[in-house]
Amino acid sequence: MANTPCGEQRDVYVNNTAPHSALREWWVHMALPVRAVSFLGATAILALIGPFDTDDTLRALPRFAYWGVIVVACYSVGYFGNILADRWAGKDASLLRRILIAAPLTAIGVMAVVYLLKGLAVSYWATGRDLAIIAGNIVLISSIFTSVFYFANDSTEQTPETQRAPALLDRLPLHKRAPLVALSVEDHYVRIRTTLGEDLVLMRLVDAIREVGATAGLHVHRSHWIATAHVTAATRKGDGAILTMAHGPDIPVSRANVPVIKGAGLLPR
Repeated sequence: MANTPCGEQRDVYVNNTAPHSALREWWVHMALPVRAVSFLGATAILALIGPFDTDDTLRALPRFAYWGVIVVACYSVGYFGNILADRWAGKDASLLRRILIAAPLTAIGVMAVVYLLKGLAVSYWATGRDLAIIAGNIVLISSIFTSVFYFANDSTEQTPETQRAPALLDRLPLHKRAPLVALSVEDHYVRIRTTLGEDLVLMRLVDAIREVGATAGLHVHRSHWIATAHVTAATRKGDGAILTMAHGPDIPVSRANVPVIKGAGLLPR
């Protein structure tokens, strides 16, 4: 394997600690246009219906703001609850185990959000029987939504390929996690390209290659790795070669690695 570029001699993962990664993924996830439209729609419906006597206790604009905060905050609590459950349970944990961890985490967070906001908005701080009823409803609703979320994800995403998803994909925003296409060095960063987009991650190329998992690929240049399944053409250029990828720009092949791509059948001998 070729040497990594100079300036990549240290393992630096400052921007990839678990909390920072989760916050970054949450921000990207929440910033999707479809998410904003969904939040606005849910908020508008709740503000119009005015459940839990909010139609009597709050005027239209404050009621819209109240439900908007509730919707975004509770969704975020559920999002982080699911992430924590997956990490605590482990990647090989059963669906039931993940649900049993995520549901109470979500319920506790949602309960705190609802209790605090209702108290601040309408000066109602539930106690005794009322508090027990609210808590019971939140636990039931959180459990249902958590279960639906996990079952939906398992039915749509648990294909043989996603079950063995490369660890490297965990470093990407959720909407860019897809089959790997190529890895390229840019200063101290590695540009990770998938079929759904690309992103820069602060790490060494050699470490990124270790995390591609079972993805078939080749280290074709000191600054580039490619997934062989996404090479659409290969042509000679001087002493080296150029690989045309199904997604994104072409990838150069160094002279020393031309025999490698020939051996892989990408370039005629």
